[in-house]
Amino acid sequence: MDALIEHGVAARAFPGENVSGDRPMVKLVPNGVLIAAVDGLGHGVAAGIAAGIAVATLEDHAGEEPEALVQRCHQVLKGTRGVVMSLASIDVREGKMAWLGVGNVDGLLLRTAGSPPTREALLMRGGVVGDQLPPLRTAYLPIAAGDLLIFTTDGIRSDFATRLSLIDPLLRHQDVQEIADRILARFGKTTDDALVLVARYLEAAP
Repeated sequence: MDALIEHGVAARAFPGENVSGDRPMVKLVPNGVLIAAVDGLGHGVAAGIAAGIAVATLEDHAGEEPEALVQRCHQVLKGTRGVVMSLASIDVREGKMAWLGVGNVDGLLLRTAGSPPTREALLMRGGVVGDQLPPLRTAYLPIAAGDLLIFTTDGIRSDFATRLSLIDPLLRHQDVQEIADRILARFGKTTDDALVLVARYLEAAP
């Protein structure tokens, strides 16, 4: 995976809980990689169970398109608390990323290597996977070496994105685990589970 992306995860459970309902997932597929962040509704064991079911479903079918993956999760999560999630599927052959979000897992793509640097936010649609699924619309974006993808659950303050400077050299060169840790430390809330997933696209394997 090091030839394609590098990723880091920073997370903590709701104070007093031993189980977090926020789960990351990164899995290589034949033509690229699937990256996802899943937040089981609420917190604690029941939230963790729902998130675990969703992650297992994504892993089992990681090569499918984002809309098909969300539909699969919706079916298997009926009767659970349900989840909100955002996911990104990178196709290295075409140099593009397909991403999709249901609920309030923020997604941010930072193009720090460009001149000038730019940012693009994932358009999320209200709903709950496993309960009320909105109409799904996948967005497609070109992706290039050095681009930084960040997913955060609602245990991270929503203003974190506007407070990250795109010209900050740390975003260009710092280890992705350190970036994830820095976001959690600066913007994490103590009122819910919290998760930060940071992935830097490198290049396609030869």
